[in-house]
Amino acid sequence: MDKIQYLSQFNLLHALSEEDLIVMDELTSITTYPKKTFIQTPESFREKLYFVKKGKVRLYRINPEGKQFTLDLLSEGNVFGELNGISLGTRNVFIETIVESDICMIDQKRFENFLVEHPRFMLNMLKVLSERLAHMSSLAQNLALGRLHDKIMHVFQKLSRQFGVQRDQLDGDYYKIDIPLSHQEIAHLVGASREAVTLALQELAEAKAIKTDFRTIYIHCEQLNMEHQ
Repeated sequence: MDKIQYLSQFNLLHALSEEDLIVMDELTSITTYPKKTFIQTPESFREKLYFVKKGKVRLYRINPEGKQFTLDLLSEGNVFGELNGISLGTRNVFIETIVESDICMIDQKRFENFLVEHPRFMLNMLKVLSERLAHMSSLAQNLALGRLHDKIMHVFQKLSRQFGVQRDQLDGDYYKIDIPLSHQEIAHLVGASREAVTLALQELAEAKAIKTDFRTIYIHCEQLNMEHQ
């Protein structure tokens, strides 16, 4: 599959025509990053715009005590970075690959000209930005006000929408969230200790809201679209 076909898979570029994709292809370069590799640190930040062509990346901060907090997990089709006044909330954060990932980077000068000639792309960009801000607002409110159990379920619901689910072959009432998660990674997502998260997961499993396996979370079908306050 060539790069134009790769680009056509990006959520942000779905509205572009084949002709537009050819132009966009000339603006990008693809780099393959191994698993657990930094694409960006706060010290190495540069104004760039990136697309995830393949793989998964994690955006997180580290507080002065060294505690990590995951801001977002991004997969194929997602965009991140900052360029020419367009900010997707990635300044001063760590961006690290979860698995080996192919990342497209876009040239700034040529991108500015592209925006002038392709207003549809800018509309899509604004939509992505709005969705990201809405997610961060919802997440911040939930993490500030919710109990740990509610925070965990809120994150699981988000991840199930973002990465998809697969019905459990052994129990059709449960769906596997299609991304591996350790207890520590869940703790980073909810801003809690691994020990507290482990206890909460046990209690959620006892309540049959979830099932757990090695780095695998299954969510009950009744929980998929339930809003936790």
